Amino acid sequence: MELHSIFLYLAIILFLARIIGDTFGRFGLPPVLGEILVGVILGKSALGIIEPNEVLRLLAEIGVILLLFHIGLEADINQLKKVGLSAFVVAFVGAFTPMLLGTLASYYLLGFSLTTSLFLGGTLTATSIGITVRVLDDLGKMKERFAQIVLGAAVLDDIFGVIVLAGLYEFSKEGVVHFDALTMLVLYITTFFILSPILAQILARVIKILSQKLKTEDFIPPTVIAIVFLFAFLAHEVGSPEILGAFTAGLALSRRFALPFAMFLKTDESMAHKIEHTITPLVWVLTPIFFVYVGLQLNLKAIDFTSQKFWMLSLLILLIAVVGKVVSGFFVRGSMKEKLLIGFS
Repeated sequence: MELHSIFLYLAIILFLARIIGDTFGRFGLPPVLGEILVGVILGKSALGIIEPNEVLRLLAEIGVILLLFHIGLEADINQLKKVGLSAFVVAFVGAFTPMLLGTLASYYLLGFSLTTSLFLGGTLTATSIGITVRVLDDLGKMKERFAQIVLGAAVLDDIFGVIVLAGLYEFSKEGVVHFDALTMLVLYITTFFILSPILAQILARVIKILSQKLKTEDFIPPTVIAIVFLFAFLAHEVGSPEILGAFTAGLALSRRFALPFAMFLKTDESMAHKIEHTITPLVWVLTPIFFVYVGLQLNLKAIDFTSQKFWMLSLLILLIAVVGKVVSGFFVRGSMKEKLLIGFS
């Protein structure tokens, strides 16, 4: 593919994502749905103008990484602490209920092999944290209690998903699951989430000192982005999704962050404000590319909509996924409305 074609694709994507996204917003719908629709229309499902490629994939990955960093920056660590147990319960029930139901339905109702059934059930464990937080952010609900529970649950859900799929992959290869290896994976991820906030705070202080010494206004933006990418890399290295590394870095650098065992690393409010000011424009530009790319990856023309088996499988998976997730909301305290909001989120 010619490089100049990418520039045209980006121009089309950014312009249409903004126009269609804002149009959805005016009708009370999350703009993210409009951005995904743009991808569906431009991709193989409709016009076939733009195909997924490595350049767009890279920009999309950077976009969702910066989105999670931005969400971490704006998150209220004290509120997350308060809903921590509720978030864990929602994540656990919301991950393993669909997996259990999906596995049983695939094996006994659809007649798939045990390995295939386990993988199908396993794919129902994880929640798309990028889409979840973006929708809540678009609706202006991120500060509410139910949204904080959903945010915490989505983070844990991704971790559960990694552990489950790692175990299933091992089972498919060797016929057994080595729990010592899974325990080490959990240990690596836990250690990362404990130590990374301290590292992020130390790096932020180094950046502030260097920017004051060098007296250059443009020193902070590239170095903050470097921290985000570093934490995305480190998260991947310990077996966790890259976006969770970015979220952890954002949480550690937010204005309200404090560790009970490291109070000497109390967040510098002025530095946190500068970081927020730096990152927001990049999030506005790159995040829509991710959601458009999600739509580009769909190929509705490859689906045989006349197939009875397709509709049976699709409806069964949808029913299991919805029931499994909605049930999780009823395991936390709150009004019926709040329980349903948590479950459907």
